[in-house]
Amino acid sequence: MDIELIKTFLEVKDCRHFGKAAENLYLTQAAISTRIRQLERYFGVTLFQRSRNNIQLTLAGERLVPHAENMLNTLRMAKQDVALASEQVAQISIAGTPNTWDVYIHDAISKIYIDQPHISLVAEILSREQLTRQLLERTLDVAILFDPPKVEELKIESLHMFKLIPVTTFQNQITSPAEVKRYIMIDWGTSFINWHAKEVTGISIPAIRTSTARIALDLMLQCGGSAYLPDMLAKPFIEQGKFFEINSLPTFERELFSAFHKENENEERLIEIRNLLRKEEPEAPAIMISR
Repeated sequence: MDIELIKTFLEVKDCRHFGKAAENLYLTQAAISTRIRQLERYFGVTLFQRSRNNIQLTLAGERLVPHAENMLNTLRMAKQDVALASEQVAQISIAGTPNTWDVYIHDAISKIYIDQPHISLVAEILSREQLTRQLLERTLDVAILFDPPKVEELKIESLHMFKLIPVTTFQNQITSPAEVKRYIMIDWGTSFINWHAKEVTGISIPAIRTSTARIALDLMLQCGGSAYLPDMLAKPFIEQGKFFEINSLPTFERELFSAFHKENENEERLIEIRNLLRKEEPEAPAIMISR
């Protein structure tokens, strides 16, 4: 089977649109359709339910997704292992959920890159479900996330406690949640969502919902808006007079965790990595504050 068919299937699954998948893969829409038909013929099933403006996975398509992801991941790991074998370079894979990249992983990767030059790093952004599955399959060494899985085979360690503060680009005084303008809802994990629903009542329906601080930050700086951001990320913009803390709204403390398999073959290397991850306070990525 052509692995490109699998890549195309996953791209269509993510986009739910043949045209967008074609743009992302630099192909024509006709080529995307042909690849999906080839894959459907191979398995003898229909993978997508197609309508004019809506594409949904069939039950067969849903069942193919984890196998397709595993195929690509296994192939990627095989290529890396073969390439590294002759140089005897240790490879460590680190991944996190989207909401951890800008506030922690970016800085952590930089420190590991400088401190451990002989390690070949693989850094990815994955969903919580993908992180758990790859940890259990031992194709991922370290996961960084806000809501760690409760699985016996995995060891969970606390990395850092973030303070999420409400900030806005508007200078007018805000005395109640109802006065917050252009609110952007950032997904800081399950406990934050539950707390937000109870403690920040009356706030307007979010203009945007996103899983990354970077998207919220860009929108706020370009168009104006309000959001809950980590204090270390918001502080430089507050000092520059671009953001203003909303003192009438409550703050929230969010704990960040690392997860790894208890029987990981890279255990000695992981001890060094974990110590480095906990070594210093995280800093906001320079690319996000030099504006």
